[in-house]
Amino acid sequence: MNLSFNETELEVVRLAAGREGMSPASWAGRQVMAVAQHVLVPVSRDAGDVLRELIAARVHLRETVTALRALAVAGPSAAVLPEPAADVVARALEAVARVDEATVAVMRERRPRS
Repeated sequence: MNLSFNETELEVVRLAAGREGMSPASWAGRQVMAVAQHVLVPVSRDAGDVLRELIAARVHLRETVTALRALAVAGPSAAVLPEPAADVVARALEAVARVDEATVAVMRERRPRS
């Protein structure tokens, strides 16, 4: 198999290979196999930025839910959340689920383009 790159692309490959102490050909071969085996899911730079933001938002939402539950446990009735707090926790969990769905949708961007 022959691969061809313009000078700019080849420099990007050289730099990436150098960061990992590999030859450009070895690095490119490893990346091609990772994509072929669905170990590496290529996404556009913009999609990658969106994906990182979704993951950060998901972490923040989970931390918020944990904090809300801790507040409820610290209250007089540790067995049950007060209704307003229970509603907030339920909405936060729904938000986490929506962020999870959006994250998966961005990750599926790997579909082949014609």
